[in-house]
Amino acid sequence: MTVEETRSRRAMDRIGLLLARHGGISNARMRDALEATGLSTRQGITLMHLAENGPIGQQALVEALGVDPSALVAILNDLERDNLVERRRDPADRRRHIVVLTDAGGSVLTRVDAAMDAVERELFVHLDADEVATLHRLLSRINTAVNDDACREV
Repeated sequence: MTVEETRSRRAMDRIGLLLARHGGISNARMRDALEATGLSTRQGITLMHLAENGPIGQQALVEALGVDPSALVAILNDLERDNLVERRRDPADRRRHIVVLTDAGGSVLTRVDAAMDAVERELFVHLDADEVATLHRLLSRINTAVNDDACREV
């Protein structure tokens, strides 16, 4: 084996680089699937969060998604314009907004789930259910966070 082949082999063996390569490909495929439903990645994640957790205060949503407040306002403006979410005044505190998924947002989310399921089936075609569960468990333990300065697109 030549020095060049050895160096190349070491680069391919580095788990961080392998994860980055697969992450980049996965990110691009998921982004394309979401865009096919008419949503950006951030809009899709916002709808999924609302569907899983129900109505939530706008500030709590900022914290849950780990996005800048002004970025969330832009996301919600677009989603509200398309009638996918609704911001309502909190009856207990009129200064506070509660974000609610609309029926139309739920319908779009059905298409989002189908598109993402298709991408995941393709990505994990060579893994059985136990391997996918193990991968999920291991990835959830990696020391990263959505509000990390290195994370520019969620």
